[in-house]
Parts: sequence; C-alpha cells; structure tokens
Amino acid sequence: MKNISRVLIGNRGEIAVRIIRACRGLGVESVAAVSEADKDSLPARMADRAVCIGPSRSLDSYLKIDTLITACLGTGSDAIHPGYGFLAEQPELVEACEKYDIRFIGPTADNIQQMGNKLWARRAVEKCGIPTIPGSEKVKDVKAATAMAEKIGFPVLLKAAAGGGGRGMKIVNTPGELKTVFDALSAEVLSAFGDGTLYIEHFIPNARHIEVQILGDDFGNVIYLGERDCSVQRRYQKMIEEAPSPVVSDKLRKALCEAAVTIARSIKYKSAGTVEFILDQDKGRFFFLEMNTRIQVEHPVTEQITGVDLVREQIRIADHQPIKYSQGNIQMRGHAIECRINAESPFSGFSPSPGRIERWKTPLEAGIRLDTHCYPGYIIPPFYDSLIAKLITTGADRPQTIVRMQSALHQFTVTGIETNIPFHQMLLKHPDFGNGKISTRWLEDVVLPNLRSA
Repeated sequence: MKNISRVLIGNRGEIAVRIIRACRGLGVESVAAVSEADKDSLPARMADRAVCIGPSRSLDSYLKIDTLITACLGTGSDAIHPGYGFLAEQPELVEACEKYDIRFIGPTADNIQQMGNKLWARRAVEKCGIPTIPGSEKVKDVKAATAMAEKIGFPVLLKAAAGGGGRGMKIVNTPGELKTVFDALSAEVLSAFGDGTLYIEHFIPNARHIEVQILGDDFGNVIYLGERDCSVQRRYQKMIEEAPSPVVSDKLRKALCEAAVTIARSIKYKSAGTVEFILDQDKGRFFFLEMNTRIQVEHPVTEQITGVDLVREQIRIADHQPIKYSQGNIQMRGHAIECRINAESPFSGFSPSPGRIERWKTPLEAGIRLDTHCYPGYIIPPFYDSLIAKLITTGADRPQTIVRMQSALHQFTVTGIETNIPFHQMLLKHPDFGNGKISTRWLEDVVLPNLRSA
C-alpha cells in the first residue's frame, strides 16, 4: 500500500490553512476543495492546487459526499482530511472513502457511529466502569420524560441522541416547562440531525467542562496529551479554552486521562479524538459527557504545552504509521489560552458581521500564535460559521498567559467588520476569570445579564 502523497482538504477557513501547513511539514501535497465563495480564499492560494466543489451554500458543496469523492479521484488525491464540522463526523464519508480506496484522515466509521449517538456512547462508557451523568435511555413522549425527570431530579438537560456541537440541548427546571420544550426540541433535532430521539440527564449547575486529548493508532497504541478547560461557553458554544485546567489537580488529571484512554481503547480508536467530561465542582466528581471523533477547534492549546503537532499525527496515523510518541514522552510545560475571534457583535446580540476586512493588524510578540485564514481586503462570506481566527498565547504559568492574551487582544486591530475582540478583552479582565472561579453557566448567568443592562 502506497504512502499518502496528496491530501484533499474537505473544509474551509482556518482549519484548512492549518491542514495545509501540516501537509507541508510532512512533504505531502495539498488540494483545497473550495466552494464558489471560497475560490479566492487563503486556503485556495496556499494549497498546491484548488478545485471548486460547488455553489456557496455548504449543502451544495462542503456537505456533498459524492462531490468530495469525485474531487479526490479527479485530483489524484490519496486521502481526505475533513477538518471539523461539515462531514468530519459522518460515517458515510468514511465508508465512501473505503469504497474508492481513499484514506480518511480520521477514525473508522465504527468509531464515529459508536460515539456519534450519545445514548450508544453512554452504554459503551458504562461498560468500561466510567461514571456517566445520571439520566435515561430514549424518552418516547412527554409523560415518560416527566417521570424520568422527577426520578433523577430537576433541573435536567433534555438532549438529542444525535446532537453535537452544542446543539440539541435545553435546560428544563419544572415539569410544566418540560411539556413546553419536549415537542419543540424533538422537531428541531429531527430537522437538524435526521433523528428526533431525546433523552434526559441531570443538570449540574456548578460544572466545569473538561476534555482530554487522545491519540490512537492501528497498532493498539493510545496516549493522552493532558486536559483542556472549555468552561467559558455561550449556548454550549465554547469561546475561551485553556490548558491545563486551573482547577484540575494532579490526582484528578491522572484519573481523567486514564478514563479517556480506557474509553478509546475499548472501541479500538484510531486518530486524534477528544473525550469530554463534566466536572461537578461542588462534589469533586467527574462524569463522561461525549467523545468528539475529530480534530477540535481548540487543539492548539494542547499543541502549545506538549509540543505535539496533532494534525501531522492524524495524517501519519491515517498513513498506517504508529504514533510518534510514547506516553512517557509527553510532557506538559507552561500554560496556553485560546480566544475564538468571531465576526460578530456581542453588544448587539452576537449578530453576525460578514463583509470586507479593511484593516487587519495582528499581534507580533513572543508567546503568541494566530491561526487564521483572513487578511486585509478579505471578504467574509455570509454562508458559514463566523470564526475568523484563533488567538493563542502561551506562558510559563496562567497569570503570565493571561497578561500576554490581554496584550495580544489590545494589539489585534480589525476594521470593516465587527468582531468579538472587545468582548474577549472584557472577559480576560473579569476577576472571576482571573481567579479561575467560573462554571459552564458563568458567561450566561453572570456576564451577559450585566452586559445587557449596561
């Protein structure tokens, strides 16, 4: 079997640029699959070749499996890297790649199916002896949902079995509210995911969102690369991530990481993956939340503190090579924080702000990394996610890293569109963030009410 020599990138934006750079580092050619809206994008300019895969709407381009396969075959590409989002966690893409002898740079179709359905994932994890949040199997109607909610105790989370990316979840505080929410959420997730199955979990108010980065290969090797704290969230969408977590002790870290490896080994996982946990800060206990079978938006903070290029490892693993590192080689040094920079206006309800970038002045200091696909004059299209950059700072410890991020945000100048840079500046100055005294509800319960009343 020949080695991977050319990779088709089935994605756009900053992650496409990131994959191109990883390919270059391995001496592998890259082909950017772009929509009509992205024909003049930075990935199209940087890749060894670009091929248009359809109209601007993602449904007509980035989400069409047959088109990606045709593009791969037509350009002589050996492999497809899906990035994150779009088709990254669709087993049908993996199966199509197998049919046409194309390497999928990611896990197996079985891996994706096992962890993609949240109920199946719960069952698999419980077999490993790892705690899951008290909850139910499928609830078929409001009556069954109410009975289960009263058994495990309000408040509860009503969740979609096929959900992901922060979608398909509602906090429910009372039986009356549950009746209102159930039918609406079921219809919503059926439309979004093609599966209206719902289940219930107990809601933990004072929680941290902790995730563990793992790598697995074809040879049965699985290693962990520490944890990330992703507790600064709005509507379950992460805004700031950091590694390591400021509230995780060495003992807890070992338990979390070993649990993540146990889960990955149980399903013979290969490629980069992330096992996510909820940490109950009041009781000091953690519970399995879900597993993301792809590269994560926030992977740079792990790279910064471990020195491991996760995207290169993804490609090497897909090329049937063993993981380059043993567990003993992985050392975490320092601290890293990532701010997601979006083209949106937080002070106007986080409304999107597409348009032409007039000025694009980026920070240039030691300890600063910027992952982006933007440049002066770039037109941000209205068809896709509003993420335009990921600003990452690294320091010897958390206080130094926060100071560097504050300086980097101050230097980062973007005009022509609205961005959430001022909002991040406000968050980094908040004493709760500086003290590490936050939860997954902190942004919505503490920060945003004051923002609206200001």
